[in-house]
Amino acid sequence: MTISLYTVSDYAVSCTDIVKTYPKGNVRALDGVSLNVPRGQVFGLLGPNGSGKTTMVRILATILAPTSGLATVNGFDVVKQAKKVRETIGLAGQYATVDPNLTGYENLYMIGRLNHLEKAVVRQRATELLEQFNLTDAGHRSLKTYSGGMRRRLDLAAALVGRPPILFLDEPTTGLDPQSRQDLWGAIEGLVETGVTVLLTTQYLEEADRLAKQLVVLEKGKIIAEGTPAQLKARLGTTVLALTFHSLDDAARGAALIADLSDSPANRDGTVVEITVNSGPRTAAEALRRIDAQQIALDGLALREPSLDDVFLSLTGHKAEDVVVDTAAPRGRKDRS
Repeated sequence: MTISLYTVSDYAVSCTDIVKTYPKGNVRALDGVSLNVPRGQVFGLLGPNGSGKTTMVRILATILAPTSGLATVNGFDVVKQAKKVRETIGLAGQYATVDPNLTGYENLYMIGRLNHLEKAVVRQRATELLEQFNLTDAGHRSLKTYSGGMRRRLDLAAALVGRPPILFLDEPTTGLDPQSRQDLWGAIEGLVETGVTVLLTTQYLEEADRLAKQLVVLEKGKIIAEGTPAQLKARLGTTVLALTFHSLDDAARGAALIADLSDSPANRDGTVVEITVNSGPRTAAEALRRIDAQQIALDGLALREPSLDDVFLSLTGHKAEDVVVDTAAPRGRKDRS
């Protein structure tokens, strides 16, 4: 039995046994998902494409209705009180939803007016957000002149015009270059410092490790693991032993030789073989002894701490970037759920 440190009122989002099915193709996109998101932190939904992350966000944002189960956002039922839910959330997706024919300022102003904010409030809010996201100098330029990172920052700013206490970010850094991704991470961290709750879906393991205080890992619509990043990594062991061989044949032979040195299966990627162990130096010495006895060529050896990549591969049997089409996506395009 798990004892929660939180009361119901502490949760920004609460879901119990959420199921989402699609009769066409007999697809079960979500299969009994339950989770609780404490206020004032980043909560990560981690999973490969097609795992159900985006479907979950769409249900919480009242875009989709669950087939069964109960979900509340800021205490409001996502089905019975959908309007109240929409008034309390901001949503930024995988693709910038701002209008490229308008300036940055005009986009924020338009969104504020669509949210029925007074003109004076919208003008002030648009100016504040442009400054907050380092877009003041570009605020009166057409979005056609913006880089991808600038557009994504503006998209995040647009989700915050109404000062929502809860923000849903659905793979917000997809397609961004490393520097733009770092900039957006900093912006998200700044929001949390002001008390905003962020539900983040991602398949970037580094992103989840840096931002999320708690994680839920989804696979084929079900939760397969949950905990802090440190707790998930601790499940694998204390050390990853990585051996680089001279050829693919050598890697195959080497993997077979050291397979029993770990409780988890060896991961072989090309000429690199990795195993997770609890006694790194001792296991490395034994691995070297076995490999040398068989006169197998070895080009390199490294010991490192487990990463979320290792956890993900161990839990799902594949890497996060494997692409699957999500049936919740609008017809005609792939959804990176």
